[in-house]
Amino acid sequence: MAQEDDPQADLSAGGTRPVLYSFRRCPYAMRARMAIAASGQRCELREVVLRDKPAELLAASPKGTVPVLVDVDGTVIDQSLDIMLWALRRNDPEGWLQAEGATLDETLALVAECDGEFKRHLDGYKYPERHPDADTAAHRAQGALFLMRLEDRLAAARCLHGDHVALADIAIAPFVRQFAQVDAAWFDQQPWPRLKAWLAARLQAPLFARVMDKHPAWRSAQRGIDFPPYSNTSSPVGS
Repeated sequence: MAQEDDPQADLSAGGTRPVLYSFRRCPYAMRARMAIAASGQRCELREVVLRDKPAELLAASPKGTVPVLVDVDGTVIDQSLDIMLWALRRNDPEGWLQAEGATLDETLALVAECDGEFKRHLDGYKYPERHPDADTAAHRAQGALFLMRLEDRLAAARCLHGDHVALADIAIAPFVRQFAQVDAAWFDQQPWPRLKAWLAARLQAPLFARVMDKHPAWRSAQRGIDFPPYSNTSSPVGS
């Protein structure tokens, strides 16, 4: 039996596949899983419960957040964007790193806006209990400014950097999804038709469904899940 099929194999220590620690609903983990799935890189996925983090995750990355990827040589990558780049630089069949209307540096700059100021306002809007001194309405208004800029950008093309999905679309969409879910009725009332269509396309794409399967929490000495799941879908990304 090949090692990758051995349920007792410890793939985090010189095994045949990288190990990905993930949490299904985390937007950072979502985008990492989508990049890995699009690249075709096979991993062992270990779904974690954030309130009961396994010792193996903390040993790999003491900060204790997901996603964390442990490569077969023991290299640890614990930033979601770095995991995306790791996967796509190995194989990028959809050309996510070659956006039509932007250099990679310009793409990463747009993602940095999302991960920085927008994410700060998203947290203040979504988690007022964690930020008792925050003005929820002000955070929503400030976060909406970034979404308005995306709406304006989408006036020129169907995606953030042209008419085809690229890195920025996949990296940013999970956070827009999270913002939209805080108050769906309010979001639906906003004059952002292009942004709403763009988000719907990302969430309806077969790729998103592929990476959102529910899995039981991983426990030490257990075999993780083979990831990405095999699919007969001919176009995993969608347009």
